[in-house]
Amino acid sequence: MPSPEPPPAGDVRHWFLSAAERGNDATRLRPWTEGNEVVPLVHGRTYFPELLRALEGAGAGDLVVFADWRGDPDELLTDDGPTVGKAFSEVARRGAMVKGLLWRSHWDRFQFSSEQNRDLSGDVNDDEGEVLLDQRVRPMGSHHQKFVAVRHAERPETDVAFVGGIDLGHSRRDDAEHGGDPQTQPFSSRYGDSPAWHDVQVRLRGPAVRDVEDVFRERWEDPAQLTRMPWHVLPDVLRRLDRDASTLPEPRPDPPAAGSCAVQLLRTYPNRHPGYPFAPDGERSAARGYAKALRRARRLVYIEDQYLWSTQVAEVFADALRREPELHLVAVVPRYPDQEGRLRLPAVHHGHAQALAMVEEAGGERVHVVDVENRRGEAVYVHAKVCVVDDVWATVGSDNFNRRSWTHDSELTAAVLDTTRDPREPRDPAGLGDGARRFARELRLELMREHLDRAEDDDEDLVDPASAVAALRDGAATLDRWHADGRVGERPPGRLRPHRLKVPPAWQRRLSAGFYRVVIDPDGRPPGMKWRKQM
Repeated sequence: MPSPEPPPAGDVRHWFLSAAERGNDATRLRPWTEGNEVVPLVHGRTYFPELLRALEGAGAGDLVVFADWRGDPDELLTDDGPTVGKAFSEVARRGAMVKGLLWRSHWDRFQFSSEQNRDLSGDVNDDEGEVLLDQRVRPMGSHHQKFVAVRHAERPETDVAFVGGIDLGHSRRDDAEHGGDPQTQPFSSRYGDSPAWHDVQVRLRGPAVRDVEDVFRERWEDPAQLTRMPWHVLPDVLRRLDRDASTLPEPRPDPPAAGSCAVQLLRTYPNRHPGYPFAPDGERSAARGYAKALRRARRLVYIEDQYLWSTQVAEVFADALRREPELHLVAVVPRYPDQEGRLRLPAVHHGHAQALAMVEEAGGERVHVVDVENRRGEAVYVHAKVCVVDDVWATVGSDNFNRRSWTHDSELTAAVLDTTRDPREPRDPAGLGDGARRFARELRLELMREHLDRAEDDDEDLVDPASAVAALRDGAATLDRWHADGRVGERPPGRLRPHRLKVPPAWQRRLSAGFYRVVIDPDGRPPGMKWRKQM
């Protein structure tokens, strides 16, 4: 039988996973949707007011669903409120159906959010909402997805969803000036009393909103117990926590088309027992989606990530760098880890060092790893999870570039391919006929302008990948020299500096290797896939 004809140049099928490539035929998710509007929301102070407007527009007969890793009920959405808890409670009081899934977090003594998530659940449930604490994960795992969807009974054209890396929690309400959020979570002392926080979410309108809702429905309808830990049962009974999900109404049809973007939702679910009904062996479409896109990379892969760990993840980037001699990788990462501890820090540094060594060996001077500071010279914590490949394919989501996010914890990422081409040169950076796409290019330029202290219209030299890399590299080197020379004279523009890797001594690497593999960056694949080294 003859092989099928390859898709024409520029076709979405070159970039997005087919249903078969997703590797999970139990899901109700479609391979992708078209006709969506996608808007990047950079920083919590941009996202939270948008979220508030969406919630304030929902009322009787409407449906609001959300899932999160951390939720602080007292986190302000704007300077004068309301809080996260009050915003969702008020929607429920107006008659909307409010359903939520919060990770049943590890103990607060380990700098997690057990009490905060429980309080947010209780506050919304007291006002006729239904927010459940979900522990249906692997041991040492978490639900890391961060999304909200609002569906309207009478106005489907106003349906909206938000997907990305921004939790409904403390420390997230920062802006491009990076002064930090006055409401802070426990954090590494290296970031000061009010950590500066860089993060990204996207707003979706159009048929993709229904797909985000379906991600929620699959988890909500999982018949497995929310927790199987016997020590959870009595406290739940005493606190009158809801332990059983009610029935959701029948899903509404897709919202109407709203824009020019195709959107594919990429996920991670682990292999666990009992298996998820919607992913019996887990799902690793996030890992597979990156791998497929990177096979098409030719000029520039731009990423921002909270963690860049794991040799298995780094190998995907290293393969692309070895294959394409003109390909550059720009990675914007945090200067310091988010937590401290005599056992944790060496393990984190070890995993980070292994991954960066692998990509730097493959790409040499074509690998540019930088971290961020604000204008006061204080380190900015990069919590964003962004990838842009050749200004064509872009992702914003919850998954980090590590094995935990690609195999072990639940994750949700929006991959975006805009059908509108950007007319600026180079019009086809990779030379494959894909062109440059408006959403991907504008997202990369917005982030680079911020990091280089550029005005909104000052990006002519950032459009071309070669001159963009040169501007980034030169700006980081200039700022670094200013610091090395004692910070004398006017501070140069820009906020990037070369990332200096801390490599633990050999004895610490040996001692921390097991802790890293089991606790920091565990593997959630089925045993057969681990043995065959498959994603």
